[in-house]
Amino acid sequence: AGAVSRVMMSGRGARGGGCRMKLSKLCKMTPEALAELIKFGMVGVVNTGLSYLITNGGYYIFHFHEQICNLASFVITVFVSYLLNSRFVFRKDGKAQPWYKALAKVYASYALTELVLMGILLFIEERLLAIPHFIATFINLCVTVPLNFVLNKFWAYRKKGRAQGEVST
Repeated sequence: AGAVSRVMMSGRGARGGGCRMKLSKLCKMTPEALAELIKFGMVGVVNTGLSYLITNGGYYIFHFHEQICNLASFVITVFVSYLLNSRFVFRKDGKAQPWYKALAKVYASYALTELVLMGILLFIEERLLAIPHFIATFINLCVTVPLNFVLNKFWAYRKKGRAQGEVST
């Protein structure tokens, strides 16, 4: 266990120092990357509000199951996110990938965070910890929004032809 923790703390895994290098590039924010983060945050505020309204409106007004509300929120807000982010945040000239590939990657990244992660967290928070739904959804959105920025920036909207380990900021 000691050797494993030393390797983990050094930032080196089976691939050497790649994780540390990517993290250091992520932390060095250029003005362009900072502008992207701010714009992504603005889109995130819109989507967070929309998601919160859909999940809680469906749950409290229409008395749908929390997972049905979560699914409806997912389908609607991911598409809104794609539209806003592709035009306002991650718009790139040149070798952008086809829209359908970017949209599929956006749905895949949000499926991981919004359906899988949020679904598990909602179950734990509401069923096991008895946290009210309106608080649980807010806590979960605070966790998933930053994770979605990283997935969108470095995977879903990555330019075609960029090397796998290369990060543009």
